[in-house]
Amino acid sequence: MIKLYYHPSPNPAKVALFLEEAELPYEIVPVDTRKGEQHAPSFLAINPNAKTPALVDDDVTMFDSNAILLYLAERTGRFLPESTPAARSELLSWLMFIATGIGPYSGQAVHFKNFAPELPYAIKRYQFEIERHYGILDARLATRRYMLGDVYTIADISLWGWARVAPFVLGQPGWEKFPRVKRWLDEISARPAAVRVEALKAQHPYKTEMDAEARSHLFRHTVGA
Repeated sequence: MIKLYYHPSPNPAKVALFLEEAELPYEIVPVDTRKGEQHAPSFLAINPNAKTPALVDDDVTMFDSNAILLYLAERTGRFLPESTPAARSELLSWLMFIATGIGPYSGQAVHFKNFAPELPYAIKRYQFEIERHYGILDARLATRRYMLGDVYTIADISLWGWARVAPFVLGQPGWEKFPRVKRWLDEISARPAAVRVEALKAQHPYKTEMDAEARSHLFRHTVGA
């Protein structure tokens, strides 16, 4: 059975959504990052980058959410566009846009606004970039039901993991500037598989406090500073 090393945060949610959509049997292995479980030797043997998600499928071990989505899509033949070079190129372009833009800029925007408010330059830069990226998505979805048109793919599954927490990332603008993304998000979030993913967080008592212990595990660059 597939083992999904999971924490209730955006990137693991993507993989869980695929597994639920494809109705693949899987086991959740909780990794409580605020307790530092991602740094345990047993987890580092699976993902040396010490982040969730990771996935074990018999003799296959993987980390990085978009890599896992590609693996699962190709393994099952599900949630891929038509098999033409043009369609695959489009899929890969948007997957990488999410992986290199939406995820990192969301994380940095949240980090600097909440944990380094004394750095207005960084706050302004990352806030600008995340709004710029969502503007690109909004323009894209103005003429398409899903990221690649009329077909629901792993590009949508990947984006959903982050878009569901966008109001927290965006702050004051919220969804006001990005109504097409909100329309798209509401449709995906209403899917039964997405509802089941949102319920996963209740299956394990993850630490929610951002106290000194949590910061020591999540912001290791500050330890001993």
